[in-house]
Amino acid sequence: MGEADIYRATAEYYDYVTYHRRDVAFFVEMAQAAGGDVLEIGCGTGRVLLPTARTGVNITGFDLSTAMLTICQQRLAQEPEAVQARVQLVQGDMRDFDLGRTFALVTMPFRPFQHLLTVDDQLACLNCIQRHLQPGGRLVVDLFNPSVHILANDANIGVETVRESEFTLPDGRRVLWLDKVVSRDLSKQVQDVEIIYDVTYPDGRKERQVQAFPMRYLFRYEMEHLLARAGFTVEHVYADYNRTPYGEKYPGDLIFVAKK
Repeated sequence: MGEADIYRATAEYYDYVTYHRRDVAFFVEMAQAAGGDVLEIGCGTGRVLLPTARTGVNITGFDLSTAMLTICQQRLAQEPEAVQARVQLVQGDMRDFDLGRTFALVTMPFRPFQHLLTVDDQLACLNCIQRHLQPGGRLVVDLFNPSVHILANDANIGVETVRESEFTLPDGRRVLWLDKVVSRDLSKQVQDVEIIYDVTYPDGRKERQVQAFPMRYLFRYEMEHLLARAGFTVEHVYADYNRTPYGEKYPGDLIFVAKK
């Protein structure tokens, strides 16, 4: 993870992608059941944070991206004062932070953990989370479950894939969301990925905006061992946000609920 804000060019489109919304109810329910304050790491534009705060939960949103937090703050300002009072936003690095308090629940929705490319960075993050959890507190972290069949097939490298239908912004711009795996290092378990937004303006002008970044993929037992090394006990491993037990669908997601 470099210091550059990789989300600067594309943060304004993030909330319009419907794929990002499928996990919201799951994380809101986990927050409501926690019985205390919540820390969300990688809160982005507030797509999970704001629905959580609306239910009466006190939540701290933590993110590295200035662009994402700016939009989150703008969205928060449109909420009732009671919702605003439940939210604190903090900018920082998930590998090294100290908020001076603990939480009943820490969540990491939509794969921020996979931006950590080394074991040292992964453990640094998990150890920070440990220090910020109350005794008996829980961590919820989701990953994509890597498909061995896809990883073994180089034919998909460099291929642009349309992920969902074109959407329209309030100012009339039409946006098509695509993604692409640019390269893959099997030994390091890292893929160089591009998220692509093809934008068509109302006057017909076209523009392409690209968010490029490396992403580490992890396997089920690899993540369980990382959690154990950081002092967590894994309570559940789910394959989707409906709490389907891992192994009943493939590849599915990798969603861990771990207890301090």
